[in-house]
Amino acid sequence: MEVRVEEISGLTRKITVTLPAEVVQPKLSEAYEKLRKDVKIKGFRKGKVPMSLIVKSYKPQVETEVGEKLVQDTYFDAIEKEGVNPVVHPELSGVNYNEDGSFTYIANVDTKPDFELGTYKGVEVEKEPVTVSEEEIEAELKQMQKNLAVLRAVDDRPIAEGDVVVVDFQGFHKGNAMKQVKNEDYSVDVGSGRMGREFEEKLVGMKKGEEATHTVNFPEKHPNPLLAGKEVEFRIKVKDIKERVLADFNDDFAKDVSKDFNTLDELKESIRARCQKDKEQAAEGAFTDRLMQKILDGHDFEVPHRLVAFEIDQMIKQTEQTLMKSGLSLEAAGLSREELAKQNLEMATKRVRGDFILKKIAEVEGIKVNDEDLERGFKRIGDQYNMTVDKVKEFFQSRDDLLPFMNELLNEKILHFLREEAAIVPAAGADPAQEA
Repeated sequence: MEVRVEEISGLTRKITVTLPAEVVQPKLSEAYEKLRKDVKIKGFRKGKVPMSLIVKSYKPQVETEVGEKLVQDTYFDAIEKEGVNPVVHPELSGVNYNEDGSFTYIANVDTKPDFELGTYKGVEVEKEPVTVSEEEIEAELKQMQKNLAVLRAVDDRPIAEGDVVVVDFQGFHKGNAMKQVKNEDYSVDVGSGRMGREFEEKLVGMKKGEEATHTVNFPEKHPNPLLAGKEVEFRIKVKDIKERVLADFNDDFAKDVSKDFNTLDELKESIRARCQKDKEQAAEGAFTDRLMQKILDGHDFEVPHRLVAFEIDQMIKQTEQTLMKSGLSLEAAGLSREELAKQNLEMATKRVRGDFILKKIAEVEGIKVNDEDLERGFKRIGDQYNMTVDKVKEFFQSRDDLLPFMNELLNEKILHFLREEAAIVPAAGADPAQEA
């Protein structure tokens, strides 16, 4: 086997592998003989078809199958022989049977970047203190009060904030009706912001049966890509108005929220505990993001472009899945894969670079995923989806399913190590007494 390696770019290698005729031809002959035993051609008995006819009839099929097998059998030996350390599957080209009976193929691969680890221990990172205020508990109670409220029809007054109204609407952009921005008998919780603050504010003051046209300017970062950055003219008809009849805050209210509570104080303590837990998780996530950004700032090295492209593709797929939940495609939302690829390039590059840094830290520190880590991971999934651990394991039977999960657990373990090693500093403006 002859192997030639050429450097295409910093991390991309072109590997040309040539297998001699004495290796290739026996494989072809073996494939033709095997085919000859089973093939049926009119005018010939099974197993007696002339080899020349077999070759003439099945050459493309046999050469393709044998070629794939030759690549599978020799690729890993070739890269090991040349000391090439690829990070993704090869991109094959130039597959060819030569006149002298030899076989050649070209594998373009991206290799693992070689870099020196910068500072990753003792990194100073801000962390916000976590407290739950009485105002936050009050806001949670009011939301529960809204959710439990009885709706009562209103005919004698216009829409006010807090009402639930039923409307028909059609959106127009630059005079053209927007097919996806149209609805009938649509329920709007005025003041919730779910339909956009400006849209809901335009409803305030309208009466049942009234029709009006309102223009709404949506911000560039609006979550709905159909509306983001657009000036939309809405033609609206109010069909029904309902007001909330709110319950008083007392022990009976707490019991209505859940049978787990007997008093309003018990409900408040439950809200406090939940908010505390949620805020602690959010603070931990923000702390981890700051820590990783600081570590990233200390590392600047080239990353494999195919890994970045794969990461971008995953991000675009996630966007597509989000849009599909609203019955939209990229095209319907006015987006293109090219635009999304440009928008996500920087983040995808950071993710790939960050993963290489984490794996190198794991290598240096001897951090590995063990059986106990896997069991904890399986249990966590089981608790989340109310499944037994054995049932969860059934979803991770194959290596292809298990490896991404193990990679996720490894990254979690590395990040835990980095958080433990970080130097926590008070967030700007934080009360030192709270930190203590």
